Amino acid sequence: MDQTDAANVLKDVSSELLTCMQCGTCSGSCPSGRYTSMVTRKIVRMARVNKRVLKDINLWMCTTCYTCQERCPRQIKITDAILAIRTITVHDGCILPEHRRVSQLVLQYGHAVPINDAVKQKRKKLGMEALPETVHKYPDALLDVQTILKSCKFDELVAEGQEE
Repeated sequence: MDQTDAANVLKDVSSELLTCMQCGTCSGSCPSGRYTSMVTRKIVRMARVNKRVLKDINLWMCTTCYTCQERCPRQIKITDAILAIRTITVHDGCILPEHRRVSQLVLQYGHAVPINDAVKQKRKKLGMEALPETVHKYPDALLDVQTILKSCKFDELVAEGQEE
């Protein structure tokens, strides 16, 4: 994503966010905000006025549950805006090391949480199949997942050395 594209996305996002009346419904509804420093209203305010939001660690505390968006009295697409801002941020080379690692696991295994023998045993003990309905169960699909991710340059976005 080049600077012009990023600027246009941020402009589109911030234009809708300009209608926010800062009522706090989003922050008050946010399950992540109860356990982290995430203040949805602050992210919205920052996105309205400047680009500092791109470096705000709280941008990554959102679990994208859509609660804020569903409850917004102005029907602002808050979660969609956060996802758009994250996209710009990742294309800008800023991604938390933890997210980079999870993304690399998806690239490597086709799943964010690789299933090891201990997990397989726990699943069996719970009466479940050892492998869930993912690429773990269908290893032939891994190449398809990797091909799709590489075709959109996901592998380049999450490569080591693309540090903040």
